[in-house]
Amino acid sequence: MGSTVPFQDLNLSPSPSSSPLSTNAAVPTPPPLLIPKIEPKLEPLDDLVETPQPQEPQDPLYPEFTPNLFSNSEHTPPSQSSALSSSQEDNVYSEYHRISELFRTAFAKRLQQQYDDVSVLDPDSRAIVPVNEDSSLSSVVVTRPPRRYPKRSSELVRVTDLGIEDQRYFRDVCRRTRMLYDALRIFSVLEEEKRRGESLGRRARGDLLAASLMRERGLWLNRDKRIVGPSWIQAGIDYLPASQSSNREPIATSIIVSGGYEDDEDSGDMLIYTGHGGQDKFSRQCMHQKLEGGNLALERSMHYGIEVRVIRGFKYAGSFTNKIYVYDGLYKIHDCWFDVGKSGFGVYKYKLLRIDGQPEMGSSILRFAQSLRVSPLSVRPRGYLSLDISNKKENMPVMLFNDIDNDHDPLCYEYLMRTVFPPFAFNHGSNGTGCDCVSGCIDGCFCSMKNGGEFAYDQSGFLLRGKPVVFECGAFCKCPPSCRNRVTQRGVRNKLEVFRSRETGWGVRSLDLIHAGGFICEYAGVVLTREQAEVFTMNGDSLIYPSRFSQKWAEWGDLSQIYPDYVRPSYPLIPPLDFAMDVSKMRNVACYMSHSSTPNVLVQFVLYDHNNLMFPHLMLFAMENIPPLRELSLDYGVADEWTGKLSICN
Repeated sequence: MGSTVPFQDLNLSPSPSSSPLSTNAAVPTPPPLLIPKIEPKLEPLDDLVETPQPQEPQDPLYPEFTPNLFSNSEHTPPSQSSALSSSQEDNVYSEYHRISELFRTAFAKRLQQQYDDVSVLDPDSRAIVPVNEDSSLSSVVVTRPPRRYPKRSSELVRVTDLGIEDQRYFRDVCRRTRMLYDALRIFSVLEEEKRRGESLGRRARGDLLAASLMRERGLWLNRDKRIVGPSWIQAGIDYLPASQSSNREPIATSIIVSGGYEDDEDSGDMLIYTGHGGQDKFSRQCMHQKLEGGNLALERSMHYGIEVRVIRGFKYAGSFTNKIYVYDGLYKIHDCWFDVGKSGFGVYKYKLLRIDGQPEMGSSILRFAQSLRVSPLSVRPRGYLSLDISNKKENMPVMLFNDIDNDHDPLCYEYLMRTVFPPFAFNHGSNGTGCDCVSGCIDGCFCSMKNGGEFAYDQSGFLLRGKPVVFECGAFCKCPPSCRNRVTQRGVRNKLEVFRSRETGWGVRSLDLIHAGGFICEYAGVVLTREQAEVFTMNGDSLIYPSRFSQKWAEWGDLSQIYPDYVRPSYPLIPPLDFAMDVSKMRNVACYMSHSSTPNVLVQFVLYDHNNLMFPHLMLFAMENIPPLRELSLDYGVADEWTGKLSICN
């Protein structure tokens, strides 16, 4: 399918009058170079791609060509034009030949392939100009720094027909890579803020810092190939440049739709996308767009029938930058044309249609969750059994939804906001000591030293890395409730919903976006000693054993792939836990979370109201970015064949 658009020829030879150099009449002028106008668009943090420039068959050194930089006799006094000394001329010619040799070195292999009789510098040599082996003159050497990461491949592949096991494998690889990136992003922001001090001005870009470090360590995914089909976004109009394409044509792989162009028309499944370019620094269209770079790549993708990934970005109050980007699936480009935009300038437009048979768009789910937070009953007139099963005990309402059957079991339990410990737990190790920080804890304070000299959270309350146990500020500390070391004590901060599921019985999901490392809630119940637990077990009651929870805290914040000298936190030490939790009569929202061997929630032991290491709180944190309406899951430490929740919650 070819394009019906009369695209301009971008590789026309420039007119002789436009050449910046003119020559003497007695010296033959070489044919002008063909200068391509298509320039590959850079990926984030990528170095410039070496794009070979097409040339006419000619001697690349022009041995008889003498540039005359002062040929405009109308504006140059005769005395000045004749005053050039031989040394000045030699400097001009030397600089010209030096640049020519640099050009030859950069494209040596291509010149050798095209012209067998052309003598070029060895591309592996570091000399600027060739030097006779017998010459006693020393050569100038330019040292090229070694590439710190492998160059991205030009291979373009489409991933289709993956089996279930392959899908799980690649999903787990992406999940672990993303988890490492999120942990490194939080850590990088903290380190950058420490380095820059209080006079920050603009917040540190942890995303760029983390991406750069992971790239240096070779941890970016799909660097060995470019994927057409479902995948993560790389940048703006992401495409394979013509210089790296097998057919020497650029091919687009993904686009971002974020409202940056006034001529975009977005109705979900159908999209009129405006090409890039022609805008000033205020995002106003100020000139005509050109059919180059990503614009040309989109037209070529339409020509070859190659699908593109569509990512939508829109404002979201719960994100770091008040804007988030969501993958919305694969689209086919059905039409392309050049049109006059609303600002009166020419723009390229592309009509994209979403391919059928894909999961629901991520942006649609996000907008639906936003409407649920505001007016749940108007969006879902049927199904809600309670708008808050916590009866306002939590900071945010915990809703109960069931549109499958008549089960309303969660309404039969007393809601427990915090774990109930035995009285003797508060008498052990409590010496009434705390920090003296008045406005908030700082590095080096008493509570910081209890945690091994570093706080577990950053200034925004995100868990930096998992630890055996975290000591938060307690009742004897003088710091305010807003202290950075009182994260879990402030309670639930997201709207949670207990819902009926055909797969897992009851489940839990959030109506808000939960960022990786963010606190969710406590796993609350009534603590039983070993003797009490044995009695309850004899009666047939099911109990929760905190010691059986998988130690997923050790995975969060593990930067051993980034820093070779990284050591997993082992302080403060915690003894083996020897207690159980009864949730048969009193429980909270966490008891309805499903079991998964690859969970998105981890258990972090925390102490704040007492110092008894034998009885910590079970605090739940997000291991990854959890979008709204996605089910929360824990690794209860049960056998792999158990795919549902524990029997107490079914």
